[in-house]
Amino acid sequence: METALAAESNAGAERLHLPVMSAEVRKLLCERALRLIVDATLGTGGHAEMLLENSDALLLGLDRDPGALAVAAERLSRFGPRVILRQDDFAGIDRALTDAGLGAPDAILADLGMSSFALDDPARGFSFRSDGPLDMRMDPAAPLRAYDLLNEESEDELTRIIRDFGEEHAARRIARTIVLTRRSAPIAGTAELRVLVERAVGSRRPRAGIHPATRTFQALRIAVNHELESLDNFLENAPRLLNSGGRLAIIAYHSLEDRPVKHRFRALVAEGGYNLLTRKALRPLAAECAQNPRARSARLRAIERGQA
Repeated sequence: METALAAESNAGAERLHLPVMSAEVRKLLCERALRLIVDATLGTGGHAEMLLENSDALLLGLDRDPGALAVAAERLSRFGPRVILRQDDFAGIDRALTDAGLGAPDAILADLGMSSFALDDPARGFSFRSDGPLDMRMDPAAPLRAYDLLNEESEDELTRIIRDFGEEHAARRIARTIVLTRRSAPIAGTAELRVLVERAVGSRRPRAGIHPATRTFQALRIAVNHELESLDNFLENAPRLLNSGGRLAIIAYHSLEDRPVKHRFRALVAEGGYNLLTRKALRPLAAECAQNPRARSARLRAIERGQA
């Protein structure tokens, strides 16, 4: 799927994702000449636009969401043949490079956060803040929906998903409430699920101002899209694909994402052949968080492949 996607852009184009920690990404990736960049989680193209403006490189952009790709294609159309877009999971970065006939990248970026383009669309079912179908698929053609998990999985499996992927202490109570409720009728919408979680959690105060449903919705989204499996595959493949002196930067938003990134980077440095560029995760400045509250939990880490 290449830049012809521009013709398919839709009314969501005005809801462009604000790129997180753009200045820090630019400093890490653009301080030397670049020939090939991979934005492995393109979204609507905010980071890609910045990288193209600050280099003369060719950019390969990957994303599972065809709607986001269409918006990104329009946004990046002014860069012409310097942009190649593919609908693909970032776990398949090696395959995408091969299919595009490209060599080793000088820079790879992965922003693991949810794009506002999808998050703010009630029809996608990612958010509990407005009612919509229980979908949560990043790729709308994928077979598994949150609806399927909620209405078909056992109480034990739902408990595991909500506990392990949401780090939710009330996972068992939430799962039991879901199973008891669906005996009468399937759970169909995000608003209904939000109310069920609120009822299961009870009157306890939300942790750090987080809505009681936040962790359950996160858990279901991760399970539906196999996000942690994709991240593990990406962390295995992406570093070895880098050109000599190439850099990999990853922005994570919660410990389930950041922990494997940290451990993989440290392991690569210990094995030799890679240099850690961020001793600790970089965090967004207060001014950016004030402008874009979704940046508050961002953590940026980067490594460099050693010179041959």
